[in-house]
Amino acid sequence: MKKIYFYQSYQDDIIENKKQNYQLKDNYQWLHFNLFYRLFAKLLYFGVLIFAFFYTKFFLHITVKNKKKLKKEKSYFLYCNHTQMLGDVFNPFLICFPHHPYLICSSSNLGIPFLGKLLPMAGALPIPNNIHDMIKFKEAINYRINSHPIIIYPEAHLWPYATFIRDFSDVSFHYPVENNQKVYVATTTYTKSKFFKKPKITIYIDGPFQADDKLTKKENMQMLHDKVYKTMVKRSKLNNYEYITYKKKD
Repeated sequence: MKKIYFYQSYQDDIIENKKQNYQLKDNYQWLHFNLFYRLFAKLLYFGVLIFAFFYTKFFLHITVKNKKKLKKEKSYFLYCNHTQMLGDVFNPFLICFPHHPYLICSSSNLGIPFLGKLLPMAGALPIPNNIHDMIKFKEAINYRINSHPIIIYPEAHLWPYATFIRDFSDVSFHYPVENNQKVYVATTTYTKSKFFKKPKITIYIDGPFQADDKLTKKENMQMLHDKVYKTMVKRSKLNNYEYITYKKKD
């Protein structure tokens, strides 16, 4: 029997952790320049990289297509559909190798026992809970994008093994427009496996797309949104196996 998840809207949290409403502390820091913190973060990165290799290759059985598009790129924004609980944490480390990616994520992820405490050191950039901290958050993004790729999941909510692309807003596209950075797309797809119950996972890399000097900021945000969304939808048509079924509530 296949799992069936019912939803009311694309904004539903299909998967929730025990601290879904976790709030960042008032003095939360997105950037750390302490020598010992940075040393431990570097060691943690290599540990995550090793784990990511074994987890994605031997447990999830992931294949990445067109990865060579990113090899010569040092900094860019990578937009991905959000369909793997741990995979979406660890996949970017292999996709972006040899560069260290930073992931924009919900602050609720920091509430995950043990792992949540390590996520910021590994490269998580949690979205602030209030507008007052947005300045520090944007400063961190502007700082990291100078020498690192930044990962964004525009669908925002995790829907495991979803084979369709959910509508998402253009709000996150102001980052590549303001920083004049290239945009790439990573679309996770699922096809029937010959050997395993769970589907075979293939991630397709597409792009780059970039802002047009002739357009306004708002027009560029919409343009990039449309290109990313249409690319994801096109790639999603390669899905041929529905491991989990999603049905809208009546």
